[in-house]
Amino acid sequence: MASPCSFPSKPTTPPRTHTPQAPVIPPPLPPNPLDLALPSPPCSLQAPIPPPPPLPPQPSAVEVAPPRVYGLEKSRLLQEALEKAGPVPKGREDVKRLLKLHKDRFRSDLQWILFCADLPSLIQEGPQCGLVALWMAGRLLLTSGSIPLERLVQVAMERGYTAQGEMFSAADMGRLAQETLGCQTELLGGGLGGPNRDRVLQHLITGYPLLIPYDEDFNHEPCQRKGHKAHWAVSAGVLLGVQSVPSPGYVEDTELPGLFHPVPGIPHRPPSFPEENSPGATFLLSKQGKSWHYQLWDYNQVRDSNLQLTDFSPLRATDGR
Repeated sequence: MASPCSFPSKPTTPPRTHTPQAPVIPPPLPPNPLDLALPSPPCSLQAPIPPPPPLPPQPSAVEVAPPRVYGLEKSRLLQEALEKAGPVPKGREDVKRLLKLHKDRFRSDLQWILFCADLPSLIQEGPQCGLVALWMAGRLLLTSGSIPLERLVQVAMERGYTAQGEMFSAADMGRLAQETLGCQTELLGGGLGGPNRDRVLQHLITGYPLLIPYDEDFNHEPCQRKGHKAHWAVSAGVLLGVQSVPSPGYVEDTELPGLFHPVPGIPHRPPSFPEENSPGATFLLSKQGKSWHYQLWDYNQVRDSNLQLTDFSPLRATDGR
């Protein structure tokens, strides 16, 4: 994969069935903070004006802005959720939270290496999960500025890739990424397993994102519903379980013994990838447009969900839209 972009493919226009494919992938960018304005309180003319309260401390450079919500003005529920949510967690911190919360999912006989790039968050409104995933990947790839989601929607509609923002074709997604982001993409046929697996893992540990169509379960994790719950996610990292961590170039986490991170700026030897059928040893660090938290998904679970995207949802086919 010689590029800034890549996606496992899914169905290509309703309501036909399709041969499952796999990913198209896109390169790393910083999020821009949300500007907030606070109204000043009214003052009384009858009493002396008290001195103003001290200004709140300036946010430190490490703080992260809250996620953007596309169409926020239309959704009061999303507005309230955003106000309660606080800042978007960094990838490393979110992974450590997941490791502590779900210890039983991760094998204790292995050491773990985390490769991750920090993705911005954008909460989708309507059937735009694929374009939201592409927007997040684009923020990681572009070195200056960003492409507004509205622009991605506009170009996709002008090219005939979408009617309402949904993306049925990974091939169309790759073409859209190349035109709007100026990146290279690669469409992987045959799924995420077999010879494609090592290419995908190498792509992710290099710091590039992967766009993945899959069936979404109630908790946003991959499931198998024949495409009836088809959704898009973007992966920008991987958690690998290894027998031993190669040296040098890696440092052990100060909070979680057994978890290692590549040291920025220091050459490091890539670890040996776990065998494909080795259970519970390879996890994708992913985000999708219904949550601003990262999730860790078992690689084989994602692979199997991607492979069975064959049908268009009967409910969507008959909803009159």
